[in-house]
Amino acid sequence: MAVFQTMLKTYGSQGWWPGETAFEVMVGAILTQNTAWPNVEKAISNLKRAGVFSAVSLLDMPHEALAKLIRPSGYFNIKADRLQQFCHFLQEQGGVEILGNMETTRLRKLLLGVKGVGPETADDMLLYAFQRPVFVIDAYTRRIFSRLGMVSGDESYEVLRMGFESALEADAVLFNEYHALIVRHAKAFCSKKPKCAGCPLAARCTIP
Repeated sequence: MAVFQTMLKTYGSQGWWPGETAFEVMVGAILTQNTAWPNVEKAISNLKRAGVFSAVSLLDMPHEALAKLIRPSGYFNIKADRLQQFCHFLQEQGGVEILGNMETTRLRKLLLGVKGVGPETADDMLLYAFQRPVFVIDAYTRRIFSRLGMVSGDESYEVLRMGFESALEADAVLFNEYHALIVRHAKAFCSKKPKCAGCPLAARCTIP
């Protein structure tokens, strides 16, 4: 919590995740794999302008047409397939509202069963689309907290996730803000080549 408070004081509230609906957040979670968020925004804008931003419409589209619309997000052929697989899953389960009424453990298991949805993507959906207290682990988290000496950095995803969740109060709002601050700090200071001058966490850091 001391790390969280330091980052919050430095950067202020981040107000994540950008998305008007749970469906938009879930689509964004798939499209943001291996790309920057501005590219995802372009792809989602293309889908909206084309009038196909719904599970039914995305499923009905030819694969090639969908891939063309989401091209800005990169890996567009793979992501077009993943989006359609996910939309099929949504329809099979009865829609977003039905998923929203499920218990978190069951919902997470179902999401992880969808082709192309790994732990980080599933947890993005759980936290940002369904406001569940699930801590999202990404490369930034591993980098920052290994440099702080709080983790080794090579733990499994689940070990790190459960470690954060056991150390913090189960609070979706807190987890949302914490993850956003981690991303902000990684981009501002804790990149692959760290920019240590002026870093608000420098006093805690193990980098010489």
